[in-house]
Amino acid sequence: MTPRYYAPQGGHPPQEQLLTDRAMFTEAYAVIPKGTMRDIVTSALPFWSQTRLWVLARPLSGFAETFSQYIMEVGPGGGSDRPETDPRAEAVIFVVEGMATIEIAGTAHPLTPGSYVYLPPQTAWRFRNDGPGPVRFHWIRKAYVAVEGLPAPEVIVTKEQDIAPTPMPGTDGRWATTRFVDPADMRHDMHVTIVTFEPGAVIPFAETHVMEHGLYVLEGKAVYRLNQDWVEVEAGDYMWLRAFCPQACYAGGPGRFRYLLYKDVNRHMALAAGAV
Repeated sequence: MTPRYYAPQGGHPPQEQLLTDRAMFTEAYAVIPKGTMRDIVTSALPFWSQTRLWVLARPLSGFAETFSQYIMEVGPGGGSDRPETDPRAEAVIFVVEGMATIEIAGTAHPLTPGSYVYLPPQTAWRFRNDGPGPVRFHWIRKAYVAVEGLPAPEVIVTKEQDIAPTPMPGTDGRWATTRFVDPADMRHDMHVTIVTFEPGAVIPFAETHVMEHGLYVLEGKAVYRLNQDWVEVEAGDYMWLRAFCPQACYAGGPGRFRYLLYKDVNRHMALAAGAV
């Protein structure tokens, strides 16, 4: 069964709508609700045709430090033959709606909802929407931190539907993670996973750790603990958490609560600017 993921559609609210929303931006976290992803806040990129995007996170003082994250929307026939202009960038693509083809080193791969692609730095790739409607996908980019003695990772093309979730120990499967990369593979300096909570499942303690997070809610709703605040979130919302920001979660139901999660991993802590 093809999973259903929330994807923004753009547009604008009517003039009669009150100016109320759940958007928050603090030193420790940010909440960017789905209602903010309108036509007026889209961006464009060089060498992409029939394309617009919502920028969810970018390296910025007081905001994301290790990554950028976009929701891309590519119209029929659109795409790019030169999608990435930064040779340092590695990337993950995760498709939430529509159909497309990605060509990597001359090999074409069809993409549908649930498709996951990892692209090491300096990978030659092309992207084309060959479907009848828009294709929408997350594009997470990070400057790869190379380590002497470790080769760069290889390309990964897979689908969520083909990977069995890993249950969190002691939760009877009520809290599970779909892992696209082996956590023991030290070549990778970021993980992008899907976290699933069954209705009523919880993170029963305040996680406080060095990993920076980007969380996009794919499905369902929950109450999320961010620093000292409990915040209601639902499908289409985005959260950014700086390193060491306390976090916890209560999945409110009636259906599953699921999110796409970014985190930086497997590298020494920098002791000075630019050091690894």
